[in-house]
Amino acid sequence: MISVGIDVSKDKHDCFIVNSEGEVLADVFTIPNNMDGFHYLLQRIQDCANTQNKIKVGLEATGHYSYNLLGFLLDNGLPTYVLNPLRTNLYRKSLSLRKTKTDRVDARTIATMLLSDAGLKPYTDTAYHNEELKSLTRYRFDKVKERAKLKSSVSRLVCILFPELEKLVPSLHTASVYTLLEEFSGAKQIAAAHLTRLKTLLETASKGHYKRDMALEIRDAARNSIGSWMPAKSLELQHTIRLIRELDVEIAEIEEQIQSIMDELCSPITTIPGLGFRMAAMILAEVGDFTRFDSPDKLLAYAGMSPSTYQSGQLKNCYPHMEKRGSRYLRYALYNATKYVCHWNPTFAAYLAKKRAEGKHYNVALSHAAKKLVRLIFAMEKSRQPYCSAA
Repeated sequence: MISVGIDVSKDKHDCFIVNSEGEVLADVFTIPNNMDGFHYLLQRIQDCANTQNKIKVGLEATGHYSYNLLGFLLDNGLPTYVLNPLRTNLYRKSLSLRKTKTDRVDARTIATMLLSDAGLKPYTDTAYHNEELKSLTRYRFDKVKERAKLKSSVSRLVCILFPELEKLVPSLHTASVYTLLEEFSGAKQIAAAHLTRLKTLLETASKGHYKRDMALEIRDAARNSIGSWMPAKSLELQHTIRLIRELDVEIAEIEEQIQSIMDELCSPITTIPGLGFRMAAMILAEVGDFTRFDSPDKLLAYAGMSPSTYQSGQLKNCYPHMEKRGSRYLRYALYNATKYVCHWNPTFAAYLAKKRAEGKHYNVALSHAAKKLVRLIFAMEKSRQPYCSAA
C-alpha cells in the first residue's frame, strides 16, 4: 500500500508519500497549484508505485482550494480520500504532545492517517459531479438569506414612513405593496397623490384585487398618518425594494437550474409528501453519495444531528445536546423539510403528536421526526423506490 498525503493551500500543495511498512518514498515536496504541478505529482506517485501496489491519496476538505486538484486525481483514476479537518487535527494531536502544526507536518499526518484508518471511504465521481448541485443550493440559500434581511429593512422603513399601512394589507411583501411604495415611498407622498393614479397603480399591480375603495382607504390613512417625512429613508426604501425584485429574479433563475438537475437525478425522495424539490435538492447535494454511509445512524452523525455523549465514572450527561458538527446546510434542509412533511404526511404528523404527548418540547419532538425522516430518505435512496404510505 502506498499512501500520499497532500496539504492543500491556495497557491501550492505540500505532498508526502509513504508505504505501508513506514518507508518514506518521497519526503515532503511542494508543487505549484497549476497543471504542471499536478502532472509532476502524478509522475512522482507513478515512480513510487508498481503494478502490485494499491494507492491511496488523501487531502483535507478545504473548500474550493481542493476542488481542481481533486478533479485531476479522480480523472486519472487515483482512489482519493477527502478527510474532515477536525479529524486530521485530532489525529495529529494524538501523535505528539508538542504543539507543532505546519504544512509539512499536515501532509505527513494525512498520509499516516490513510494507512491507519481502514474505515475511510474514497471520494467518488458521483460526489464530485454532485458539487454543481451543492454550489447551486448553497448559492440559493445565501440569496434567500440576503432577501430576508432586505425584507426586514422594508418593514423597518415602513414603520417609520407609513406605519398604518401594515394594518391595511395582509402583508407588506407583496407585488402590489412594493409597486405602491416604489412610486410613493411614504405617507406624505401617498396623501398628496391623485386618487385616480393611486387606484390605477394598485389595481394593475394586484391584478384587479385592489380597487378604488382600497386606494381611498390607503390615502385616508396616509393623510392621518403619524409617519415621518424623511427623504433619505424614502430613497432607502425605494432602493431596498429594487434590490428585492432583482433577488427574486436571480433566485428564480437558480431554482430553474436546480429543478433541471433534479429532473435528471430522478430521486425517489421527491415523492415524500411535503418534501419539495428545493429542500430535497439541498439534502441530496449535502449528502452527496449515499453509498458512503453504511447505516442511517452514520448519515445522522454526518449531519451533526446525533446526540453528544459524555460519561465518566458515575457522571453522565442527563440532557445530551446535539453535536452540530456536520453540514449546517444539511441540518437546515432536514429541519425545514421535516416541518412540511409533518404537516402533509399523516404518519409523520402522528409521530410528532406522539412525541409532543410525551412532554417533549416542539423542537425536541421535531428533531425526533427529523431522525425518522433521515431513516426514510436513506432507505429510499438505497432501494430507489418511490414513497409508499404505510396505510
